[in-house]
Order: sequence, then structure tokens, then C-alpha cells
Amino acid sequence: MSVPVYCVDIGGSFMKFAISPAPGEMKPLEKVATPANSWDDLAASLAALLDRHAGVGLPTSPLALSIAGLVDPRNGIATSANVPCVTGRHLSAELAAILGRPVLAANDADCLTLAEANEGAGRGHSVVFCAIMGTGIGGGFAIDGRLVKGAGGVTGEWGHGPILNTSVDLGDGEGPIHVPRFSCGCGQSGCVDTIGGARGIERLHHYLHGATENSHHILEEWQAGESRAAKTVAVYLELIADPLALAVHITGASIVPVGGGLASVTPLIDALDAAVRRRILNRFDYPLVTPALRQEDGGLVGAAVLGHRGG
Repeated sequence: MSVPVYCVDIGGSFMKFAISPAPGEMKPLEKVATPANSWDDLAASLAALLDRHAGVGLPTSPLALSIAGLVDPRNGIATSANVPCVTGRHLSAELAAILGRPVLAANDADCLTLAEANEGAGRGHSVVFCAIMGTGIGGGFAIDGRLVKGAGGVTGEWGHGPILNTSVDLGDGEGPIHVPRFSCGCGQSGCVDTIGGARGIERLHHYLHGATENSHHILEEWQAGESRAAKTVAVYLELIADPLALAVHITGASIVPVGGGLASVTPLIDALDAAVRRRILNRFDYPLVTPALRQEDGGLVGAAVLGHRGG
């Protein structure tokens, strides 16, 4: 009989707490503010959640965490810009000592990947590459429903590395468009993260047209047929489809669920799917790049998978 697993999705502002009585089952319990800047307060908040809901689990029930940040698989040390109090901590080991129960942790992109590979768009697919397209770009990689954990915990992070093209020809008779290698927060230039997320669309739009607009408005204008937005999105798709097609070739993925805020713009994901499928050797007769199905609860679902498997 499976032991119930407590699950927490820790974001920079809120923590969602739930219990998974058995694989494939989830019962949301509570949502509280994240004490992102105090390790002691974070540990105390988790302890309080467990105490308030002790009756629905077992004293031995593990706690599985999805967290906005990286967890190095070699030593368990966490790094998080959104929850800075965990940076430098041996996250699972330290919390296990405080809470008196096993604790497992993975980053939020990996948890969404687990959720999609096991209970989402990737169910039934052997190789799943999950692309996170929100404020910035992230990703995760699973084979047969299990995460592939590489050095430093950055497997599937297609958002970084100087790989963007610097010239785009839309075939409209205007000739090539030069796009510079924008500086990235990781310290490099030319990363997918500089263009691929919501802030990247805004940066690209400003570069092409000198206009400062938010990504929601740009994408709404694109869908309405506005010419400047159409050009921005056309250049965007040409730039982003190349590295995503490369990721598909390298991993051998047969499905690419997309999470993050941009996944809600279905026409954009449809257009990206078409652009990627034009660039790959394998010919799929179904959508390859598709919105994630567990967008809302992917952190909890992925944490539950992690907890039931013991890692």
C-alpha cells in the first residue's frame, strides 16, 4: 500500500500545500504566503502546515517540494532567486532534520516535466521534453516518466547558451533583419532566454519598432493582424524555433508540452509547433509542441510523483 505524500509548490509569493493519498490522486489543502527571505520562517511555516493537516497523512509521510530554483542533484544544495532564503542550503537534508520526516525537492520546471510525462500531455510518450515559456525560458527532460538529472541540476535548460541566430529573413523582399545578441542574466549573450519569454518578446518588439509595449498587448495585436506585432512575432518564431528543434533532435522527444504564461496563447504555441516541425527530420502527424495539460497544478503533481517514487 502506498504511503501518502505531502506536497508543496513553493513560489516566490505563495506556497500551495496538498496531499497525494496514492499515485494519481491529489487533494489540495491550503495556500499560504511564502516567507521567501527567512529560512527559519519558511521551515516554521512548513511545520505549521504539516501540524494543521497531520490527520490526513501519516507520521512517516514524506514531504515533496517543487521550488522555483535549482537543486543540485550531487549535493542537494538549492539556489533560488525567488526564494532567496534557500540559496546555499542543503534543502532536503536540513528540512528533514527540522521536520522529522523524509523530504525530497526538485525545481518547478522538473516537477512540471514529471507531471506532464506521467499525468499530462506526455503520458504514453517515452521521451518528453518540457519547455517552460513564461517570464523567461526553462525546461525539463524525462524518459519513461522519470527525470533525467544532469550535472548541476540544469538538464533541459534550453534557455541558456549563446545559440540564437542573429539574422532573420522573412521572405518579404525586405532582406535580412539583424538581431543582436542581447545580454542575458546568466552572464552570457545570445541566450534563448533573452528573446523567448514574455520579457523577450517585449525586448524584441522594442528593438524592431522602438515601441515599449507589454507582451499581452503585442500578442493581442498580432492576433488582430496589426503589422508591427506581426513582424515581431514572425521574427520571434524564426529565432525560437531553431533551438527548440535542436532540443527535439538531441533528446529524441516525441512530445514537447509547454508550460508558463505564454502557453495560454494557443495560436502562438500552434505557430511555434508548425515552425519547429518544419525544422526537424522526423515527420509528426500530430502536434509536437503543445500546451501543457497540468499547467495549474503541475508543481504539486510533479512533487507527488517525486514523493511516491522516493526521488
